[in-house]
Amino acid sequence: MIRSLLPTSPGSILIGGFSLWLSVIAIPARADEPVSQPDIRFDHPANNWENEGLPIGNGALGAVISGGTGEDVIQFNEKSLWTGGPGAEGYDFGWPEKPQTAALNNVRKAIAKEGSITPEIAAARLGRKITAYGDYQTFGNLVLHFSQNDSDVKSYRRTLSLANAQIDVSYVQAGVTYARAYLASYPDGVIAIKLTASQPGKISVAANLQVPDNRSLATRIDNGRIIATGKLHSNGLQFETQIQFLPQGGKLEAIENQKIKITNADSLVILINAGTDYAQRYPHYRAVHPHATLQQQMDAAAAKTFAQLQTRHRQDYQRLFNRVSLDIGQHNLAKKTREQPTGALLANYKKGDAIADRALEATYFQFGRYLLIASSRAGSLPANLQGVWNNSTTPPWNDDYHVNINLQMNYWLAETTNLPELMTPYFDFVDSLVEPGKISALRVAGINKGWTLFLNTNIWGFTGVIQWPTAFWQPEASAWLAQHYYEHFLFSGDKHFLKERAYPVMKGAAEFWLEFLIKDPRDGKWIVSPSFSPEQGPFTNGAAMSQQIVFDLLRNTRDAAVLLGDKSFQKKLDKKLKNIDDGLRIGSWGQLQEWKEDTDDPDNQHRHISHLFALHPGSQINVNKSPELLNAVRTTLNARGDGGTGWSQAWKINMWARALDGNRAHKVLGEQLQRSTLNNLWDNHPPFQIDGNFGATAGIAEMLVQSHNNELHLLPALPDAWPSGAVTGLRARGGITVDLKWQNRQLIEARIHLKNNPTTTATLQLRTTQPLTHYSLKDNLTGNAIVLVNKNNTGIFTAQGGRTYLLSGGGR
Repeated sequence: MIRSLLPTSPGSILIGGFSLWLSVIAIPARADEPVSQPDIRFDHPANNWENEGLPIGNGALGAVISGGTGEDVIQFNEKSLWTGGPGAEGYDFGWPEKPQTAALNNVRKAIAKEGSITPEIAAARLGRKITAYGDYQTFGNLVLHFSQNDSDVKSYRRTLSLANAQIDVSYVQAGVTYARAYLASYPDGVIAIKLTASQPGKISVAANLQVPDNRSLATRIDNGRIIATGKLHSNGLQFETQIQFLPQGGKLEAIENQKIKITNADSLVILINAGTDYAQRYPHYRAVHPHATLQQQMDAAAAKTFAQLQTRHRQDYQRLFNRVSLDIGQHNLAKKTREQPTGALLANYKKGDAIADRALEATYFQFGRYLLIASSRAGSLPANLQGVWNNSTTPPWNDDYHVNINLQMNYWLAETTNLPELMTPYFDFVDSLVEPGKISALRVAGINKGWTLFLNTNIWGFTGVIQWPTAFWQPEASAWLAQHYYEHFLFSGDKHFLKERAYPVMKGAAEFWLEFLIKDPRDGKWIVSPSFSPEQGPFTNGAAMSQQIVFDLLRNTRDAAVLLGDKSFQKKLDKKLKNIDDGLRIGSWGQLQEWKEDTDDPDNQHRHISHLFALHPGSQINVNKSPELLNAVRTTLNARGDGGTGWSQAWKINMWARALDGNRAHKVLGEQLQRSTLNNLWDNHPPFQIDGNFGATAGIAEMLVQSHNNELHLLPALPDAWPSGAVTGLRARGGITVDLKWQNRQLIEARIHLKNNPTTTATLQLRTTQPLTHYSLKDNLTGNAIVLVNKNNTGIFTAQGGRTYLLSGGGR
């Protein structure tokens, strides 16, 4: 496996024996290839925020656009506006005052004696009542009241362009065509809106800010700019928003320092920014008041035209979004169908129009990438359970960060779909959890080395436990969070990142586990105790998920230690790995066991499939080398069924892709679209929860390219529903960028681009679903044929840095 192989030179890693870091740039589609322009469309204003609102965002700021004609409510968020935490009465990070070593030992003794205990008993002994945990907040609503009512409106359209990251609203009323454009600019730090009309003097609107009553608010208006500042009652967090109105023509009035009125303008530009005095630093989490930063930011944005803001926004966004294109047969969509509302495509999915179905699937794939760009940019917090969008003061699950899969799933797509920069907020956030995580390790688990946390966390460094029996104990969370660090290294080859950022986090997590594991007296293996398989069953010893995640961390950290020359820690890890329970057992009915004991129920269809972590996102199971484990995985997945919540179905798409069953992965994708997707294509847990969007996009990428088994596997799980198509810009471990074309369900062309280092050669192993003797390989620069050493469906060749290689043949 890739992680067990050692580099032959500094800054390199072996994939199929090669020791070269490959490029992370995308090869754009050729001019003769059609490029999809995916949109999400409505033919009416949003009647429901969750089901019909359209989202825009720039990482820190988000807004949901309803597009009303008589009244337009622009609900917006700033990601650091949270109640609870320091400053709120009773906040304690979820920690007991003193280490609860005795309680933990009593739980371990009870499990050793009885074999297991109930979650209720475990929560009573180890859990804690949550205090001042807090909630992610809506910032408020900018409400636009138009002079005309919403009667006699014709030709209404509200469209989110995924290609441009812009929402457009247009309609005709009383012979006038009205248009609005909404975008959230990362380079300028504002939400920008432009209102226009086909006739001069037709823009008349009154605007005011509405905020919840759980905060103070002082509002003033200065030169057409609403400046609203206040504090949350809960914790004293200071916040401010500035809303600038820039009419062209007409008259602007400020009314009682509360409302802006625009009369008979030709056009109107509105700019919104917002911020708080939050700082991502333990233990106080406070910085300076945001006013000066917001003022400077707004002054700079207001000095630009809307066209300039729009151009800068598109250049920034498309630099990321355009790296990957996907054609699965959607480009011949009939014009009538293409102009249908997205809700109609969703309602008619799998009802006979295959091209429309492909269009919906391709749009859903790109929507996941759009959402991550909109909710995870450097300088902001990571995407939470709803990305950056929330219209409540008490959102579901606090709209926080659950770390027993949800936060991790949010970022599965970042590496494979060529958005690695979007990992920065994730790394910043996890880095900030290490210091409070050390205290959690000591007080909750009685371990004075390393760091960890449990089920959930907030922006205030919560690393302790709650008292909900169904889900509160997940000490493996730190190990799972650390996996993304090593994966980022494997995809990028950035040894500086590995040394300076990834390894300290990984080593700290591993230090905790080297101390926390205990020996199972039954077989002498190192196990996790107590262990709980989310979110069902008893507390026991050595549940499969616990073992697989800890094994993954220790193996990754050992490989990193070898790369970095940390020999003493490598020896400690090797010693523990030699005798750790790996969590892989095949049970009595052919299943992969969820617990160390063979107690799985074949009729259990629980949403969690945590005991398949070793298949995905782990790589412990190599389905090409372990057919018995592949069969056990398939047996387990078949027993669990294709249903579940949105995120559960998204995980199953990835699972079936790793199990090399494209048709089943596609079937689950269809189930998610039909059962767990809202009309605006947001994932529906229910309620709205964004991880399912991100997970499904990652799953589609896994169907097309895999690289976790020490080889580059092309079209590993192509479904019959996508008989011909193309994809450009997907990334593989080692920094490989891949473009693929296929016809009649067979690969006909692959372009494999390597990093620009012409002095280095490498050995690359390819795998396809048909014998590679059907293909030829050439250096795309020189045109020279390359010898491909074939063995069954794999082939090995020597590659040179800075070159693109063309694999062609197959079904042609």
